[in-house]
Amino acid sequence: MGRNEDNSSLGTAAQLTMFAPSSVFAPQPYKANSSVPVESFLSELTSNEMTRQLPVMMEAIKCIRAEGLKTAVLSNNFYLPSGESFLPLDKKQFDVIIESCREGVCKPDPRIYRICLERLGVQARESIFLDDIGQNLKAAGQLGIKTLKVEDPNSAIQELETHLGFPLQSFVPYTSSVRPTMEIPREPLRNYLARILGTQAKESLVLRQFSHGQSNPTYYIRFGEHQLVLRKKPPGKLLPSAHAVEREYRVLKALGQAGVPVPKVLAFCDDPSIIGTPFYIMDHIAGRIFKDPSLPGLEASQRMEIYTAMNRVLCKIHSVDIKVAGLEDYGKHGNYIQRQVQTWSKQYRATETHTIPAMERLIEWLLSHTPASEHLSVVHGDFRLDNLIFHPEKLEVVSVLDWELSTLGNPLSDVAYNCMVYYLPSHFDIIKGLKDCDLHQLAIPPIEAYIQMYCNHMGIPPIENWNFYMAFSFFRIAAILQGVYKRSLTGQASSATAAGTEKQVEFMADLAWDFATKEGFRVFKELPTSTPPARPFSTWADPRQLPRRHYSRMAPIPKSHLIVSLDGLPKRVQELHHKLKQFLDAHVYPAEQLLRNHQASPERWTPHPLLEELKEKAKSEGLWNLFLPLESDPDVKYGAGLTNLEYAHLCELMGTSVYAPEVFNCSAPDTGNMEVLVLYGTEAQKERWLRPLLDGKIRSCFAMTEPQVASSDATNIEASIVEEQDSYVLNGRKWWISGSLDPRCQLCIFMGKTDPTAPRHKQQSMLLVAMDTPGITVTRPLTVYGLDDAPAGHGEITFENVRVSKENLLLGAGRGFEIAQGRLGPGRIHHCMRLIGFAERALALMKERVSSRVAFGRPLVEQGTIRAGIAESRIEIEQARLLVLKAAHVMDTVGNKEAALEIAMIKVVAPRMALQVIDRAIQAFGAAGLSNDQPLAQSFAWARALRLADGPDEVHRAAIAKMELKR
Repeated sequence: MGRNEDNSSLGTAAQLTMFAPSSVFAPQPYKANSSVPVESFLSELTSNEMTRQLPVMMEAIKCIRAEGLKTAVLSNNFYLPSGESFLPLDKKQFDVIIESCREGVCKPDPRIYRICLERLGVQARESIFLDDIGQNLKAAGQLGIKTLKVEDPNSAIQELETHLGFPLQSFVPYTSSVRPTMEIPREPLRNYLARILGTQAKESLVLRQFSHGQSNPTYYIRFGEHQLVLRKKPPGKLLPSAHAVEREYRVLKALGQAGVPVPKVLAFCDDPSIIGTPFYIMDHIAGRIFKDPSLPGLEASQRMEIYTAMNRVLCKIHSVDIKVAGLEDYGKHGNYIQRQVQTWSKQYRATETHTIPAMERLIEWLLSHTPASEHLSVVHGDFRLDNLIFHPEKLEVVSVLDWELSTLGNPLSDVAYNCMVYYLPSHFDIIKGLKDCDLHQLAIPPIEAYIQMYCNHMGIPPIENWNFYMAFSFFRIAAILQGVYKRSLTGQASSATAAGTEKQVEFMADLAWDFATKEGFRVFKELPTSTPPARPFSTWADPRQLPRRHYSRMAPIPKSHLIVSLDGLPKRVQELHHKLKQFLDAHVYPAEQLLRNHQASPERWTPHPLLEELKEKAKSEGLWNLFLPLESDPDVKYGAGLTNLEYAHLCELMGTSVYAPEVFNCSAPDTGNMEVLVLYGTEAQKERWLRPLLDGKIRSCFAMTEPQVASSDATNIEASIVEEQDSYVLNGRKWWISGSLDPRCQLCIFMGKTDPTAPRHKQQSMLLVAMDTPGITVTRPLTVYGLDDAPAGHGEITFENVRVSKENLLLGAGRGFEIAQGRLGPGRIHHCMRLIGFAERALALMKERVSSRVAFGRPLVEQGTIRAGIAESRIEIEQARLLVLKAAHVMDTVGNKEAALEIAMIKVVAPRMALQVIDRAIQAFGAAGLSNDQPLAQSFAWARALRLADGPDEVHRAAIAKMELKR
């Protein structure tokens, strides 16, 4: 058995115990001189009586595994006539099974020992081998394995105990030896137990620690004939009001009398001189604990019964009459969620080890969204399947454990906490989940049915603000795990797994924020429409001074209509907009000149370190990956859960600086590539490429356009993708591959033809290609009006016999055009959103300039042509913005395909408008507007390029005319 942590209590460095089968079962011999037919010999040999396992060995194995060590069986065995191997053991009791008939080698050949060690992942010196044959032990010993000869099983167990340093008898399920940091003095405990039980102090005392639980240390006690459980406060300095075992004792006593299945409590001791901290004693309840919510090994009908029983016992707790139970003063009445958020926020702050952005946002959000009214009941606070003991044979709950967090409060918080497993993966370290399980096949009720079951039992209506309660639950568990992690750093944690909770805290916090986002979106969709919203359009002269103009509609706007006001959007979006604006003011605008100078320097092909610093700061403030639309990411696994319309307001703001989109990980072509991976990538592709792109650790490019054909028609592309065995071979020449020169660019999405004979739109495919793949050559950077756009650049690339695994194919052969069309919708409108920002910034700079310059004896702002230009710019910006918002709205409500007309129109209108507005601003600046001292020349070049990027104006106008003629 292998330990993950250092165990100084072991008498040896043993990490593993290996058994020969003959040492763990007792075959019954035949009488001498008797004749036995082969068929009956095999039958008798494999019978239950002949292969009876030794109880003392089986108990030892359970004790060994309970300590976190590994066990293996190393067998010289044979095949039965049926083809199955003969190994008369319960294989579930062992981590590794090595069968000679399967390996083709048997003891004492050293190779079979090495195979065993390798599969267990341990060294020879970390293992102990038990066998009853000398030559087998000798061979193992020569490899450095500690050996133990089994002549008498009881004697062997005693010797093994000496080596391991812990007892191998009196096994109790779910317990292990008391960990060194959790030892308690036994003699004072023995005297105390004798006093409260009325027995002799000389009774034998067995003490083991439950591995279950993360907070208050819990111990199994066998004192004479009594089987008890002791639960105590952990040692050391504790947070105020935490680990209140006296409250647990009180509520258990009251609920037991009210008919709730809980252990019978016997005594509470607040005298620290007994074992060091207060504790209480209760009866030990024998039964089954199911730690895995998928309930493996049970029948489908049994799983449904277990979930039904769990639901009903929760309803029983929430139905307790607190007045009759004497629990009216067990907690405060009213504002439970608000108080809980404040309490856990304080607990989190007291144990905080580093800043977690999601927790910062949640602390504020939860307090401002608490439910208006709450029902009052006893709440368990930690109600989940593995805190229930089920009857050893029946599928009924006989005890509810772990009442440390119980109080009076909102019962829906218990329901949400109970349902967290539905949203967690099955491989999660702290609490196994059900998210990736087939609930229908398992016959486990889906979450909707489970919630409805509760509502039916309690006689209450459906829970509308379910997402809020889930956000609260995951926030609270994140705060709890942060405390567990902090205690692990000081050696106070009661669980051996506590040190691994650091990453889980952030995972839980992110999940909580996902639910907060969903709740905000739900509230937004249900907002009353009687109040006319107003949109503040910024018309600033200085990026750091943003006066606001309000344009109001005079009539109510139905939900299905376009909303043009920032004030009409969810509060979360408004908060993001405000934070984004503050970030731009404080960090991005002041850095622009430095970054422009860097782009003109000899070091321009190396990203400026300031950009990476700003990206980390933006990520820490939650201004990260805002682009991914909710329709593409409905579970909010990857992005911020914004609609296209909501993102339009933020994207416009980012467009005021050419550097801003990258700072917030919202820049092309990465945004389009990430959306392609979200929509069309396999799980392996997402893990390999999407995650580092979302984290901003790498960048990417998109290779479609080719110099030898008119690539405005994607069916013209000629680059080839040829299938060869388990690979594809790529050949072709691509250009205008934005981002391809960036040293951080590690991924290229390549589009080429897999079948030139297929229908026109089924010939193309897309592949994910690592940029360091042999055969890829970046031949030169291309310039836009003399600007090379370093360090990202626009590369011309040759692909010569580039070999790529078939696993890198996106969606399927012949589906490249389909992917391209899906990718271009959001990408095109993102460009248009940013162009509105370009234009707003240009107009702001123009107004500032003409207000401070004098020509021909009067300020430029008084010149009629200047005023006319300002007016025209405002008109054009407003027109374009409304069309962008309409396109985003149509994409949200009827889909990208149905929004094709609006997308095509805005793709023509936005660049043309931006060019006109920027040109007027350049004219107002004079020659200075052409220089690198202002962002105007760079913005103009970008705006002009966007009349060609994602399709030239002519293509879009043709599409618009075609659709118009069909109307």
